[in-house]
Amino acid sequence: MTSDVSAFIKSNEFLDAIRKRRSIYTLDKDVKASKEEITATIQEAIKLAPSAFNSQSARAIILFGKESEKLWGEGGIVEKAIRKVLPEGQSFDSTAKKLASFNAGVGTILFFEDRSVVEGLQKQFPLYADNFPVWSEHSTGIAQFAVWSALADINVGASLQHYNPLIDEDVRDTFDVPASWKLRAQMPFGNIAEAAGPKEFQPISERVRVLG
Repeated sequence: MTSDVSAFIKSNEFLDAIRKRRSIYTLDKDVKASKEEITATIQEAIKLAPSAFNSQSARAIILFGKESEKLWGEGGIVEKAIRKVLPEGQSFDSTAKKLASFNAGVGTILFFEDRSVVEGLQKQFPLYADNFPVWSEHSTGIAQFAVWSALADINVGASLQHYNPLIDEDVRDTFDVPASWKLRAQMPFGNIAEAAGPKEFQPISERVRVLG
């Protein structure tokens, strides 16, 4: 990469925001952004995230404080679900530490896809019926990435977790989730108490081909 192109890439604010996005596992509650600023950032990122047929099927519930603790706290939803399937004799210690690290943040985003939207599109466009569930997964992935990057840009750390479907029923009951919303991921967030370590990248020439 020439120096001119390298400088051009480094000056791109969008790419800079993506560079900041890392999996942050050491969180605390000392965030500088307000609850309102964090909420607005999440809402705007989801609003702007693209989706097939402009379906806008992504849904989210933002949990702050005690509501987030219901998910990650001792005796909470995730712990109860994991203990039910934990093999006899296997230690829960490492899992307990992981859950405590998520609980140390200020909140959690629950990401869903609205199946009623997907099913409606399948009926409206039967030729593409098999594709809409796949495109729905694209939609939630894009929304998650958009939110994750937007939070990183305001110095709020996060990681993406997938305890679904183990926790689906309890999440639905605890947070009054609409029946058509399917849980896809959980994103605990908070202040970056410890930055992520170096990240290795495969040579981009092995992953992206340029023709012409």
